[in-house]
Amino acid sequence: MKNNVFVDMEEGCAAPSWFDKIEPFLKVVLEKLELDHWELSVLFCRDNFIHELNRQYRKIDNPTDVLSFENGDEYEDESGESWVAAGDIVISLDTLGSNCKEFGVTADNELKRLLVHGVLHLNGMDHSDNSPEQEMLVFQEDFLKKLDYPQIISDSIWN
Repeated sequence: MKNNVFVDMEEGCAAPSWFDKIEPFLKVVLEKLELDHWELSVLFCRDNFIHELNRQYRKIDNPTDVLSFENGDEYEDESGESWVAAGDIVISLDTLGSNCKEFGVTADNELKRLLVHGVLHLNGMDHSDNSPEQEMLVFQEDFLKKLDYPQIISDSIWN
């Protein structure tokens, strides 16, 4: 399978030590979900940045952990291959950290959860609330259990 993943940081925000491990992780996620010729981007940011996006696009005046902006347009590259411009995922490093404390999970598990959550939204899945019995969230947790991917973040290198 062939996919393009672009990972970036909010301007002025330093890249964490695990930054380079995001693209390979997402390529495995896309492959396991049998998504081919997908192009997506991930932006890591701070709470103030995602707060503004959440206010602007969802009319919610609070920061959040992850936002997905689905595109879904198809295009052909220079060689005539068709691609899906799936969209963009934005993840707040601040809220990721506070989620770890609130839910009692490791930074590695929460990062993987947020990335998979974003991809599932780009693939058209949705949930009406955050209750764990929501179909998308059940799928997400089952997928993560089966994924068995090496650690991206050791808690000693959280940032």
